[in-house]
Amino acid sequence: MKRALALMVVLLMQPLLAQTLTPAENLVTEGIPALPVSLAEGVNRYTEFRAAGFLGWHPVKRELLLSTRFGDTAQVHQVKFPGGDRRQLTFFPDRIQAAAYPPRAAEFFVFDKDTGGNEFTQFYRYDLKDGAITLLTDGTSRNSSATWSPKTNRILYTSTRRNRKDTDLYLMDPRDPKSDKLLAQVEGGGWSPLDWSPDESLVIVGEYVSINESYLWLYETATGDRTLLTPKGAIEKVAYGNVVFAKDGKGIYTTSDQGSEFNQLRYISLAGQAPVVLSGNIPWDVESFDLTEDGKTLAFVTNEDGVSVLHLLDTATRKPLPAPKLPVGIISGIEWHNNSQDLGMSIVSARATADVYSWNRTTGKVDRWTESETGGLNPASFVEPKLVRWPSFDNRTISGFLYRPPARFTGKRPVIINIHGGPEAQYRPGFLGRNNYLINELGAAMVFPNVRGSAGYGKTFLKLDNGFLREDSVKDIGSLLDWLKTQPDLDPERVMVTGGSYGGYMTLAVATNYAPRIRCALDVVGISNFVTFLEKTEDYRRDLRRVEYGDERDPAMREFLLKISPTTNARQVTKPLFVVQGKNDPRVPLNEAEQMVATVKQNGSPVWYLMAKDEGHGFAKKKNADFQFYATVAFIQQYLL
Repeated sequence: MKRALALMVVLLMQPLLAQTLTPAENLVTEGIPALPVSLAEGVNRYTEFRAAGFLGWHPVKRELLLSTRFGDTAQVHQVKFPGGDRRQLTFFPDRIQAAAYPPRAAEFFVFDKDTGGNEFTQFYRYDLKDGAITLLTDGTSRNSSATWSPKTNRILYTSTRRNRKDTDLYLMDPRDPKSDKLLAQVEGGGWSPLDWSPDESLVIVGEYVSINESYLWLYETATGDRTLLTPKGAIEKVAYGNVVFAKDGKGIYTTSDQGSEFNQLRYISLAGQAPVVLSGNIPWDVESFDLTEDGKTLAFVTNEDGVSVLHLLDTATRKPLPAPKLPVGIISGIEWHNNSQDLGMSIVSARATADVYSWNRTTGKVDRWTESETGGLNPASFVEPKLVRWPSFDNRTISGFLYRPPARFTGKRPVIINIHGGPEAQYRPGFLGRNNYLINELGAAMVFPNVRGSAGYGKTFLKLDNGFLREDSVKDIGSLLDWLKTQPDLDPERVMVTGGSYGGYMTLAVATNYAPRIRCALDVVGISNFVTFLEKTEDYRRDLRRVEYGDERDPAMREFLLKISPTTNARQVTKPLFVVQGKNDPRVPLNEAEQMVATVKQNGSPVWYLMAKDEGHGFAKKKNADFQFYATVAFIQQYLL
């Protein structure tokens, strides 16, 4: 009788079980209730957006490589003409992060990828003739910043193979992996090759100390001997960006904030003459640039209050040239074709997912190479953001971008505050992807603040959260909560805070400092304890992070970092918390999530936890990102709406 009754219960439960989502074996969940299949069906179209990122031109033909996702992760695709089919070339479970042809060969390209988000990137050669793939690096160290020589198709790159910490310089001809050799040993994890001289006798190598401090070195490729190109020991710390050699080899183009609040485009003579500022009339950061093969034209992009603007410069006269009219948005990855005519790039905006474009300087024509899918949704229905500003505790003005839901949602709207990572990043009004569902279908407003310490607003603003000033950026969110009270269409009683990486720390800090003023919090790969974070982040990153956050080995700084850490103040987290983490995260290790979850559970407030065994610093695989979003929607519905 009991067995029959038990069987009947199982049979009755089967339809119910069939209507809920089952997490894949690679996902670990705690506290997350059963998610109905109907939830996934409801948000499905908002998870089917696709994007395309420009990777590089073919060295001879007017063809290109791009990154896009047809399956679970972004892979390398080849496109032979604007609007042409995307031919997928790589098929890996992990995403491809970069790929490029050599400047003088078309038989192969080199790409890089890691495993499970661990960021220990390896280089591979892809042979176009037969699709064969050859591992070029050792398979275990972290390899990065491959830079092509202009004539002999060699790469100079960095590797941590010696001690997992220092990014030493290596030379290799990818056609012969055995040609790999050490050029020079360095100390620190911030070194990267930037460009070769036209005769290949020299390379410029950058030494990154912090976002406010870096140096340029000249290395001899035959001996590894080096010479410091930019001075050390100056009172003013200077930041340098990308570097491109002038075609005569007598100087370089670079970006620098020397004597300026912003990164300006400059020419530096190797003969020791004073640098020449080329973009001094533009009061914004120059964030990227490239030089034509004939050396006559520089294209550079400025970040003007979050929006990209393309500029052109005649290198002979050093005067501006007419620039093309491009779609308004964020421009990235600009690169001239070897024909010195076509400029390739990616463009993304609030109403258009990232796609690949090119502009021809002779014809003036702008070509769109891809038109990525938006899940069948009309992108014109997506909300354009509004730039908003509010005064902070010290009367400094803080800004952010506000997305209001469609007019059909009446009454005061709940608010989601989404804080960027970095901490030196900047939120810019790109495509919101899945978050469009929260605005268009749930009727939530979203605010993306650029608190002090964000890039894009000058180096003084950038330094305002360093060291012992860390909590001032948290106070900027407190002031945002005050500002919400002044907005008649926003509900200050229904606020959720979220963010990833450093934005995850900010989320946890807001949850501890302003718990009575929020409904819930969602932390994604966030720092929960600065001391344990600094002690356990990967070796090659540790000293770089100490410059920003403070050195935990100093007793006074250690005491301060422990004092402000969310785990120390976790007893104040009284509102529902959702924590998301990748097991293989080398930046913010798994321990940061586990200790926060364990500590907050003791408070008795609801805690949801999602961990992916095959991810790192954020979820890169579509199936994992989809489940994370389903759970996020359920969390919002239960605790915010």
